[in-house]
Amino acid sequence: MKMTFRWYGKSDPVPLEYISQIPMMDGIVSAVYDVAPGKVWSVESITAIKKAAERHSLSFEVVESVPVHEDIKLGKPSRDGYIEAYRENIRRLGKAGVKVICYNFMPVFDWLRSELEYKNPDGSSSLIYRQEQVLAMNPKSGSLSLPGWDASYTKEGLSTLLDEYSDIDSEALFSNLKYFLDAVIPICIEYDVKMAIHPDDPPWDIFGLPRIITDEKNLDRFLSLNNSPFNGLTLCTGSLGSSPHNDIPKLLRKYSSMGRVHFVHARNIKHIGENDFNETAHPSGYGSLDMYEIMKALYDTGFDGYVRPDHGRMIWGEHGKPGYGLYDLALGAVYLSGLWEAIQKSHKK
Repeated sequence: MKMTFRWYGKSDPVPLEYISQIPMMDGIVSAVYDVAPGKVWSVESITAIKKAAERHSLSFEVVESVPVHEDIKLGKPSRDGYIEAYRENIRRLGKAGVKVICYNFMPVFDWLRSELEYKNPDGSSSLIYRQEQVLAMNPKSGSLSLPGWDASYTKEGLSTLLDEYSDIDSEALFSNLKYFLDAVIPICIEYDVKMAIHPDDPPWDIFGLPRIITDEKNLDRFLSLNNSPFNGLTLCTGSLGSSPHNDIPKLLRKYSSMGRVHFVHARNIKHIGENDFNETAHPSGYGSLDMYEIMKALYDTGFDGYVRPDHGRMIWGEHGKPGYGLYDLALGAVYLSGLWEAIQKSHKK
């Protein structure tokens, strides 16, 4: 297992110097953040991230993410041009030593939460999701004020994009995803870069838009779209775990044993209702997920890929990007590494 930490580049308030001081930290997960989806990243930008990491004895082997342009998800005639740009990004990242690309295929909206700074009883703040609050909003009317989506869209632009998705159901989205995979996986094989799709977050339809990376049935279907081992998963325990119907240790055992889990986002959540949840501290006792069993499932299946703590609370007066402060994610990283060491040693007795 290689422990990693998300880094948002030079503008990130968490410097690489601090990340490198976290015990057992192997590398960073980053991206080129100033290039629009569908464009090619410059070699200079990729190299700058790699060199910055190496100056602090950190690797840069996981990219999160190379965004998939909406025209690819929609299956428009223009998708081939955007796919070729994606293929070129894979080539450039592979040459730079990147081994895994985390991406998602969620229409319009990335991860969604109803609140970014929910005040917990202990004074910390965290991200939460309340279905009723989300459904009360209407993206077309301009009443949308949620995190996790591209706020650069104008009200009119967002409305137009939603209209374009009116004919895209889950079957069409799966078909467009297969088209994309069949085009990029040969380049991944050539340059030794694994594609690792991130689950939909939360794992159910939002605003009438289909979400397809949601549960075991759909994960099976996704992996069957392209049987190459280079087509795999970013198994986010919190995203899939947001649904009480997903057994995360079971899913990890199944897909890790198949060699199709390339990256893991390890975090905990607390179920508040059927479609309501709070994000919590990483230890098992704070949420609804058994983090020991999650790490044990990885160990038992011989997982040797990348893990990172995810969506920490804001604690000890820290300010910055919600979910991505230093302190709680550092605690999470050390906790996960401690579980891994304990599991390793218990198997040697």
